[in-house]
Formats: sequence, C-alpha cells, structure tokens
Amino acid sequence: MKLTLFCLMLSMAAIGQEKNVLSATRIFAKADKVPEMEKALAAHAQHYHTGDWKWRIFEIMSGPDAGGYQINEGPNNWETLDKRADLGAAHTADWGKTVGPLITEAGSSSFAVFNAELSTVQLTDYSDKIMISRMFPKPGMLGAVEEMVKKLKKVWQATGETVAVYTAVASGPPQFILVSRMKTGLRELDPSVMKPLPERFDATYGAGAWQTFLADYAKNVESRWSELLAYRADLSSK
Repeated sequence: MKLTLFCLMLSMAAIGQEKNVLSATRIFAKADKVPEMEKALAAHAQHYHTGDWKWRIFEIMSGPDAGGYQINEGPNNWETLDKRADLGAAHTADWGKTVGPLITEAGSSSFAVFNAELSTVQLTDYSDKIMISRMFPKPGMLGAVEEMVKKLKKVWQATGETVAVYTAVASGPPQFILVSRMKTGLRELDPSVMKPLPERFDATYGAGAWQTFLADYAKNVESRWSELLAYRADLSSK
C-alpha cells in the first residue's frame, strides 16, 4: 500500500511540473545556400517537430547574430526534456543529410525558464515581431537586477507593453531575457506610438526616478544588448 502511494505521488509530481522551459537553438546558413537551407529546415520542422517538440522559427533581423535563425522549442518541463533522447535515428539522419550540410559551424543552444511573476504577457501569447533584451547581472547582483525588472514591470503594465521575461539556465552567464512582444509590429518602436522608456518610467514613479534607476543599473548590471527578430511561419512547424 505504501509503495503504491509513493509511486502515485511520484507520478503526480511529474505530471504537475509546469511547462515553462524554452529551448533555443541558433543556426546560420552558408552564404550561398540560404534558399536551400530554408527549404530543408522547413521540411524537417514540419515532418519531425510536432507536439512537445514543435518549432517556432525566427529570423534574426539585427544585432550580432543578424542573418541567423532562432529555433524555439517548447515550452516543456525538465521531466519531458530528460526523456527526450534524440527523437529517433530517422530524425537525426534527416538533419544530418538535409540541413546540416547547408549551415555553418557557428551556432548555439540554450535553455531559459519563463517567469510569470515578472512578465506582463502569458507564456504562449506570441507575436510575430519581438525585441529580445538581455541583462547580465554583475557577480552577486542577481537579486538586485530581479528587483529592477520588477520595477520595469510596473511601467510595462501602466503603458500596455507586453513583455515575457525569462531567466537563462545552464546557458552561459546568468541573465534576464526580456522579450518585448510587439503585438502591432515594429511601429511600437516609434515614440509617437510607445513613448520612450525614461519618460514612461518617470510618469510611473515620479520625476527623477529614471536617473535613480540608471544609477542602480550601473551598480548592478554588467552589460546589456538587444536585437529584433521576426517570426517565420513558413519555416516553422505546422
């Protein structure tokens, strides 16, 4: 009886794990193979990546990885990822024969966990145009940067900005990943549509608040950079 109850509890714990883990892989097509690579990538995604392994593929429009592609898989939980294996020999062979020869050796893979408490949008409430901003805390300042993001959330809420916040896990330096999901497109970058952040910050917290925030930024944040990405439905899983 006790053994049965213990097994049941373990099963319920696995079922109860929240699906909040995103896997992201970045690849780069060889300069003279872009059309062929996109065709192979779309065929692979649409044949082999469904259900838990469904792919949302973005083209990177700006920043150090401009011209590359980000493949988002998930959300999943760690239990599911632990049992993933390699999706089978046919999957691996297809990638190696069709996509692999058309991409460069450069690339990266990472994991990030969605933080609902810091976000102003649901995990799967996606948009076609996004801006990813990465904040890298100085050593020992992870908690301080989290408090800074909480302050930003209040500004986002006040001005209707939809931002999904993730934290990197076992993927290089600790970082907060702020994904602005621009529901009406890049037009939201225009000051006439969305006022500049310093102005909105002072409107929320009072005159001079932004300067105080910048002082905290200098004290707590090692570096920051941003990039724009566009969703490629034609390449993604169906």
